[in-house]
Amino acid sequence: MKMSIKKKKLGGSDTKFAMFLLSPSILLLVMLIGYPLIYNIVISCQDVPLNPNLPSEFIGLQNYIEVFKDPEFYKSVFVTLSFTIVVTGISTVLGLILSVFLNRPFFGKKLVNSIIILSYVVPAVCLIFTWRYMFNNIYGIMNYFVIDVLGITDKAPLWFDQPASAFILVSIFAVWKFFPYAYLSFNAILQSMDNSLYEAADIDGATSWEKFKVITYPAIKPTLVTVVSLRTIWVFYIYTEVYLLTKQVNVLGVYLYDMAFATHDFGKAAAISIVLFAFIFALIMLIRKKVLKVEED
Repeated sequence: MKMSIKKKKLGGSDTKFAMFLLSPSILLLVMLIGYPLIYNIVISCQDVPLNPNLPSEFIGLQNYIEVFKDPEFYKSVFVTLSFTIVVTGISTVLGLILSVFLNRPFFGKKLVNSIIILSYVVPAVCLIFTWRYMFNNIYGIMNYFVIDVLGITDKAPLWFDQPASAFILVSIFAVWKFFPYAYLSFNAILQSMDNSLYEAADIDGATSWEKFKVITYPAIKPTLVTVVSLRTIWVFYIYTEVYLLTKQVNVLGVYLYDMAFATHDFGKAAAISIVLFAFIFALIMLIRKKVLKVEED
């Protein structure tokens, strides 16, 4: 009895000590996340003047009403959803295929892995301006091949100035930039699996698809759900890559930036950010429930 009481006291003391050690981090999170979030909610219900010396006017839910009445908002939502589905789907499938195909010993495997993850570790700004140089309308290498080498057209295509081609190129760039995350995640799981399972399947005469369906897929299923979930959230909020490559792909991140810093409608921009936060929060809760269900299965 005395021993259990002593352990309880020690546990309580350890908990208080742990909270004491975590208090600076918790305070920092409250200052960096909590205060801006509350302030954003406040200004989303106000008409904020450009002049900071003028008082803001409380207008209730008018900013939210204007957001849902704005056709550009729905266009941006459609573009963002399309972009998210394309990039998340292709980058996940590509990472999975490469991880399964390269999950074997061969000469130069470390070099191949280094090349694959290169786009993921190089700063995004360097990659973005490299792509802009490649597809430059005047001296880009792609126009050189299209016009001078292949002779497909006699006019330089305006790659990033047309909505359709800009969407395709930005999607390809995002897939190339982000698929190594899926590759690394799946590769870590596959390397930890017991090869005797595949050897037994070979003895039984199983095909590659049967081995993937019965052995590989159940092992990577929790990781697959996590990769798709995180990539969906990250791509849905994408801004830097799209904005620096082109102005023709109006995803929600770019739409929000233009609303805040181009038109200076800070109240409406805050309302848009709150709507996006509510959507992402609901998505995270759904993903969390799905991941926990997968782990239980």
